[in-house]
Amino acid sequence: MDARFPYYATPVATRYMKHLASAGKVIADSALPTATQNLVAIRASQINGCGFCTDAHTKDAAHAGETSVRVNLVAAWREATVFTDAERAALELAEQGTRIADAGGVTDEAWADAAEHHDEDQLAALVSLIALINTWNRMNVIIRQPAGDYRPGQWG
Repeated sequence: MDARFPYYATPVATRYMKHLASAGKVIADSALPTATQNLVAIRASQINGCGFCTDAHTKDAAHAGETSVRVNLVAAWREATVFTDAERAALELAEQGTRIADAGGVTDEAWADAAEHHDEDQLAALVSLIALINTWNRMNVIIRQPAGDYRPGQWG
């Protein structure tokens, strides 16, 4: 399978992705735990059907020491016993923030739960991460970016 066109080789995309990468660095360097960042990126990518990002973030999570059990259970996080309350709150916010049209926005309950477990800087990073991963997902799904060849750390 090939992408519909070489998005990642165009001058506009190159400039745009530098800004996205800079935004990603701000989030990566935040106080939001790396494990939470990986789980949220995986879940949003699963929901959006983005094979490229699902591949990348599951591999990055494993490379960072995440267990295969937790990675494999992200899609069924509500029924799994391996996630903390803070991670569950982040996953719920990620799901509602990804499915805005389906869910009618983010509920006050989901926001309150996330705010109970994360300080303001972590919440800012979490909201930013949800927005950013959805951006990457949409770009990759639109151009049908193939999945499977990602190597951990490939993007920095």
